[in-house]
Amino acid sequence: MTDPIRVAVFGASGRMGLAVMRAAVATPHMQLVAALVRDHSANADAIVSSLHGSVAASLRFSESLDVTTDVLIDFSAASAFDQALTIALERKIALVSGTTGLSETQYLAVRAAAREIPVLWASNFSLGIAMLTRLARDAATALADWDCEISEAHHRHKQDAPSGTALSIGEAIAHARGTTLNDLALYARTAKSGAGKAGEIGFSVVRGGDIVGEHTVFLIGDGERIELTHRAQSRDIFATGAVRAAAWLAARPAGFYTIENMLGLSD
Repeated sequence: MTDPIRVAVFGASGRMGLAVMRAAVATPHMQLVAALVRDHSANADAIVSSLHGSVAASLRFSESLDVTTDVLIDFSAASAFDQALTIALERKIALVSGTTGLSETQYLAVRAAAREIPVLWASNFSLGIAMLTRLARDAATALADWDCEISEAHHRHKQDAPSGTALSIGEAIAHARGTTLNDLALYARTAKSGAGKAGEIGFSVVRGGDIVGEHTVFLIGDGERIELTHRAQSRDIFATGAVRAAAWLAARPAGFYTIENMLGLSD
């Protein structure tokens, strides 16, 4: 029998962190070895007891991860992400991260880290979103002169807007059309914003209630349109995807990987 994949979760007290730990505990051949929480968190002991002893250690972000670990799964915040990346680099372990709202400097740091360790960063670990992104990219390529809009909706507590997933979809569409999202994105429309420009990618945002996540890509031509929609009904799908990514990434050499790589959808 092969040794279990040893996983630590960074940002363990958050909604996604808790879901990832439940998924890791339920996954065969995977061992949850550490739960890392914010320094001021009062939830560390509760996290350990809620998992019935399945986690070997509960640590503050600033404490040393001194248990043998194969993969660090990060679902924290942009303000804490640097600590997660530092831990992975110092321990030379794989990093799976779903933290969004990163700065350009942090994105560059992730790419640099991938020269030393395997890294899989994704704005969304839903397998359905990966397929939606692929379909949107293919449609945008084939229908290059159609207008494009992206709409997203999330729960009232979500901090970044547009969502990291919406931005990732927009980047894929822009790349398919031979340019960058920075050149095409329109994040707000007002009465004074004027008529739409050819090629722009518009974003609209809804925040409210307990919406887990909804994304729709509109490709609009004269007299017809295509709507590609994904609706997440449970946060568990993201946790399951992240744990699956961790199991896949553990056996990979250093490099930057995506969900599409994991699913064999990349070109």
